[in-house]
Order: sequence, then structure tokens, then C-alpha cells
Amino acid sequence: MENGSLDNHLFNEKSVLTWAVRYKIAQGLASTLLYLHEGWEQCVVHRDIKSNNVMLDSNFNTKLGDFGLARFVDHGKNTQTTILAWTRGYMAPEYLVTGKASRESDVYSFGIVALEIACGRRPIDQNVEESHMVLVEWVWDLYGTNRLLEAAVDTKICPDFNPKEMECLMIVGL
Repeated sequence: MENGSLDNHLFNEKSVLTWAVRYKIAQGLASTLLYLHEGWEQCVVHRDIKSNNVMLDSNFNTKLGDFGLARFVDHGKNTQTTILAWTRGYMAPEYLVTGKASRESDVYSFGIVALEIACGRRPIDQNVEESHMVLVEWVWDLYGTNRLLEAAVDTKICPDFNPKEMECLMIVGL
């Protein structure tokens, strides 16, 4: 893919994605996930949705890569798969407890990527104070105090963003 991975753009100081491009990427990933879960004869549980596996073509269209952990599941049946595999920071809490991946755990991982897109931070950041270390917990606290837009937006795109879209993406991420 001509533009590499989303991870490379979000966390590489040399690359700055505009808000319009970030929002397009989030929508593309959501559409991809909907297709994998609902749009095919079998459900595909990807099990490794993360910004490093979101690939971008020459027009920054989203392509989801690395299906090495993916599993097919029949629609209408128990969608859980076993064998613990995933990347730290993107795993749904229930997946850590039960070791069973599902469509819902894919959606949780999508939420983490959505927060990365909006906040420009990794899911777990050891270089910040403890209360800000886990991205989803930090954003949840900001949401509870009605401070999402003032504190969580990636400073690399300020003030070039649509506040309603940004807030919506963060809430979807949560």
C-alpha cells in the first residue's frame, strides 16, 4: 500500500494526517468491519484490528491487512473463537478474561483505533502519568467531565477539525 500503515502516520513526527483524512480512514475501517461481520456468507472475526494493520492506499483509502489470526464463523451461531491471540492495548477486557474472541471484541479494537485517530496516542503509553497511561480510561475520564475536545484531541491537527465529528468519533471509540 502506497501510504503504508495508519500507525506510521499517527506516530511518525514527519507525517501529519488532516482531520478530513483521519475521519475518512475511520469511516473506511468501520465499513470494512461491517462487511467482515455482516456482509458476507460467513462472519469473519479478524482478531487483530490495530492501527498497524490498517493500510492506506495512494488516496488514503482504508484496507485492513493481516488476516493471519482471522476465523470464519457461521452467522447466527456462537461467534466466539478460542486461542488467545491479539496485541496488548487492543484487547477487549472480556477477551482477556475468557480467551474467546468475537465480533464484539473486534468492535472493541475498532474503538481503540478510533481513539488513536482522534487523540494521536497509542493505546498504552508508558511515558505519561499513570492516570493517562491507558488511552480508553483517560478518554473515558475526560468524557465524564465533558472535556473531550479541550483535552483529548491530537494537538497535531488543532484547530483543523470538525468538533461534532471529533466528539462523535471519540464517543464511538468509547
